[in-house]
Amino acid sequence: MTQFKKSAMKIKFSIILSLVFIHCLQAQTIDPWKISAKNWDTKNYYGATVANGMIGVVSSQDPFKVKDVILAGAYDLYGRGRVSNFLRSFNLLNMQVRIDGAEMQANNVQAMTQSLNMKEASFTTSFEYGDKATISYTYYALRQLPFTVLMDVVITAKKDIELGASSVMEAPDALKEVQNYYNEIDRPHVVISLLTSAAKSPTGKLTMCASNTFLFSEPHGAEPRVIHEMWDNNMHLMKFSKKMKAGTKYNFSIAGSSITSAHHDDPLNEAERLTIFAKLEGRERLIQHHQSAWADLWKSDIRIEGDDQAQQDIRSMLYHLYSFVRPGSNLSPSPMGLSGLGYNGHVFWDTELWMYPPLLLLQPEMAKSMIQYRFDRLNAAKRNAFNHGFKGAMFPWESAGSGVEETPVWALSGPFEHHITACVGFAAWNYYLVTQDKAWLKEIGWPLLKETADFWASRVERKGPGKFEINNVVAADEWAENVDNNAFTNAAAIANLEAANKAAAILGYAQQEDWAVVAKNIPILTMLDKNGAKITQEHATYKGEGIKQADVNLLAFPLKTITDKAQIKRDLDYYSVRVPNQGTPAMTQAIFALLYARLGETENAYLFFKDAYQLNLNPPFRVIAETKGGTNPYFGTGAGGILQSMLMGFGGLDITENGVIQLPTKLPAKWKKLEITGVLGKNYVAQ
Repeated sequence: MTQFKKSAMKIKFSIILSLVFIHCLQAQTIDPWKISAKNWDTKNYYGATVANGMIGVVSSQDPFKVKDVILAGAYDLYGRGRVSNFLRSFNLLNMQVRIDGAEMQANNVQAMTQSLNMKEASFTTSFEYGDKATISYTYYALRQLPFTVLMDVVITAKKDIELGASSVMEAPDALKEVQNYYNEIDRPHVVISLLTSAAKSPTGKLTMCASNTFLFSEPHGAEPRVIHEMWDNNMHLMKFSKKMKAGTKYNFSIAGSSITSAHHDDPLNEAERLTIFAKLEGRERLIQHHQSAWADLWKSDIRIEGDDQAQQDIRSMLYHLYSFVRPGSNLSPSPMGLSGLGYNGHVFWDTELWMYPPLLLLQPEMAKSMIQYRFDRLNAAKRNAFNHGFKGAMFPWESAGSGVEETPVWALSGPFEHHITACVGFAAWNYYLVTQDKAWLKEIGWPLLKETADFWASRVERKGPGKFEINNVVAADEWAENVDNNAFTNAAAIANLEAANKAAAILGYAQQEDWAVVAKNIPILTMLDKNGAKITQEHATYKGEGIKQADVNLLAFPLKTITDKAQIKRDLDYYSVRVPNQGTPAMTQAIFALLYARLGETENAYLFFKDAYQLNLNPPFRVIAETKGGTNPYFGTGAGGILQSMLMGFGGLDITENGVIQLPTKLPAKWKKLEITGVLGKNYVAQ
């Protein structure tokens, strides 16, 4: 048996395993909007994230605790690789809740359940505390308030009890020079107790601040008395107590805000102002506006009829991308979004090639914000090109706050994975194609396209007519380092150059003849397989070895460099069996699924669709890791690729120079209907 037949068998075997895995997880009815868990393995718990594109909160299995609070755009130099890292914020939702003096903890509560409500972007934990009380609490990263979160608590007494609740503000280990504050603002109609902390980031570059307050259900004058306690330099709390009669229910909330000097010139006062704003808005208005904002987002949806589990999973992917990006923030998500500190919170090609296209179709204002992130760092990219002896703009492989190269030195992708620059240009062009916004093209798109095209015109090595090579790069298949004429890099450069000249024509600018000459002379290499069939060659020295991820196949989509269906199929059949079962990212199988769907091989596409993520899921909330068996969720990049397989594969949507169109479609046998809603105000159906 040949190596590649063995690889094909491994793929099929992994798909069978995934089906068994999913069957085991389906012990309860599948809710298309809610992922619930109970009786989980405490040593195998991966939290769910609620986020609003600016602040992310990651769940914990411990009562009244959250694992992480992450702020987008907050970076400092510390930790891995001598480069900027995401900063954890103050854990402003952690609480200690006592009944009759005993604190509720994981080892003394019963029947705990947790659920992620994707429709309302909320996370609820409920449990029983012996024969004394039933407890439920829900927290939100408020969509309408970018820096503000809310935890809503309901206690139902089974007998007469005394409730004691403390809001605990604790600084993460990486922060320093912590300062704690407590203040009461007393007005005739309200008393506001503010628990506030501020600290410096590891190098002192940033000031990070957080503040929270209680929201009580009693009328003013009848609310509990709040007491402040200072424990140590890194922790303080405020608390209250209340006696409850058997059969009564009590509701209170905590609203809190966190912000840094990267977001505001006066973060300490702004954190308190935002918290006061939330306090005076009140619980009901806060939740109402949050739910209304998410209802607007869900007007753009993907609906599958006939496969409840796929529906839930696709909703989860959409939910996470919607949660990780915020219109108007001018920020862009890292591969793990706001689910933790994965990949230091840096921005890669994962944004432009994988997460951006679904958002461009479904939430173009989010996509606009992601492109603005690159535009705002264009000068840094131009300096990067200058430093490497090139013209135009050379975008960094890993970008953070400033837009300079942030890849750790030991990773060769930093100085050599140049296709990222073409991905930025290609994304800018696609934004124009979808929106047809000429004013945006002139102001934002054109500078990006011009500077990236100038980069490629200087990057090629001109070795005579018909031979303008791009040598010494890390391929999109990152196992291929320092290779020449990589298929994806070369094709992406061509697409970038051609798009720049098309943009020039639309805007009435002079065509750049050199861009056209370079585009026509960059080679796309080919080779013959063992049967003598022509295959697109991944790079000049490629001889058929295994690949980490799709490279050549991206020439069929999204680049459309290769349009001949016979060639697309040959390349797809050849490279899809050269991906091992372990260690490869989820979007690889997603692009195979997309292409097989476009070729009409729907059942094969369906197998790759499931193989793209089923064995990447981590319990108890089906969060996607980067690789099969991986433990670094949530992998927004993989979600973006899989969503593309739905939208542009099974759904048939295509971005063209005439806008968005729908190609002929064919669904897997299990699916009765696929509906895509809210694409620039239009709905599309595939059956």
